[in-house]
Amino acid sequence: MKNAFLLLLLCCSTLSAQIKYGTPKADDLPEELLQYPREIEVTHFPEEVHPIQIGSDYYWKHNTALLSPKEEVEIIEFGAYVYYNDQWNLRKKYPIKDFDKLFGAKKRNLLAAQPYTWNDNWRVGPNLFDGWALWYFKAKTASGKIIIGYQSLYTSDQLIKN
Repeated sequence: MKNAFLLLLLCCSTLSAQIKYGTPKADDLPEELLQYPREIEVTHFPEEVHPIQIGSDYYWKHNTALLSPKEEVEIIEFGAYVYYNDQWNLRKKYPIKDFDKLFGAKKRNLLAAQPYTWNDNWRVGPNLFDGWALWYFKAKTASGKIIIGYQSLYTSDQLIKN
């Protein structure tokens, strides 16, 4: 009887601790992103990504592009949030030293009106599930002003058959 009670307690606590994925509202953004003017354009292609399976892993293949339409800027931070439990949660801040390699930039600078693309910005993992990501990029202008760019991306659980 005691073992059955412990098993029931364990199952209940596991169910209540599971992540609840959902869909963010358009104006639901991390507080940090609202502190700065949105002056960097960020796009993902495609905007809705369907996975393919390679071996035992799933791949959500897409790219991410940036553009500073007005002036040259220096990227000082970038990363991604994921949406669960009714809020955006920081997934990862990338090492700034990786920016040039990923986006083909030099000294983390975006020249005015020049697009930069990370061609293989893929989600990869052993589990098939959908969700939302929000990529952000923080930059500094020549005058020292901090600006930001961000864009969400939906990754579906609808497997594409090879």
